[in-house]
Amino acid sequence: MLIRSTLTALALVFAGPALAQETAPATEQAAPATLPDIYLGAEDAPVTIYEYASFTCGHCAAFHNDNFPRLKAEYIDTGKVRFAQRDVYFDAVGLWAGILARCGGDDKYYAVSDMLFEEQRTWLSSQSGDDIAANLRKIGLKAGMTEDQMNACWDDTAKVEQLVSTFQTNATADGINATPTFMIAGEQVPNQSWDNLKGIIDAKLAEAGAAN
Repeated sequence: MLIRSTLTALALVFAGPALAQETAPATEQAAPATLPDIYLGAEDAPVTIYEYASFTCGHCAAFHNDNFPRLKAEYIDTGKVRFAQRDVYFDAVGLWAGILARCGGDDKYYAVSDMLFEEQRTWLSSQSGDDIAANLRKIGLKAGMTEDQMNACWDDTAKVEQLVSTFQTNATADGINATPTFMIAGEQVPNQSWDNLKGIIDAKLAEAGAAN
């Protein structure tokens, strides 16, 4: 099942890079607040695209390495599309990476995300959780984070709860069951070739009365 419970996801991350304390017994409490999307592109762009992606998904890495630069150059940077990536957590490792991506603040999110996808085969190739955690730390250091900063992010249970709640809320609302999946002007679109995605985007721009 793609949508994990918050407590299950938190239990997984507590065994992760920062070696945080054991989880407390579950208690009834209000659901954590969701976090706002981090956007690229003009606020008044005629078409908005949300991409649901997992940092442990090979097809997501392929999209970001091969097709995202085209999307950014042709549509985001030209003011036609507003874009936001929404992280999906299939597993503990994906959650560790998602926490790291958010650790440097919104301004660094896409830079760290790019590094995680570009170097996915390297950091994810290790067989043990400790080795993967060490690899993630190397990416964080390259992005300008400190060891203490990364430990604080991985230990911040309240923020982790918000990340998981945000994932659950958005993915459930949009009926997401695989990655990468795109919401293009409100329509769910599965991963496909760049030419096909481009055709869908152009059609949505035309519907919005925007020139391609």
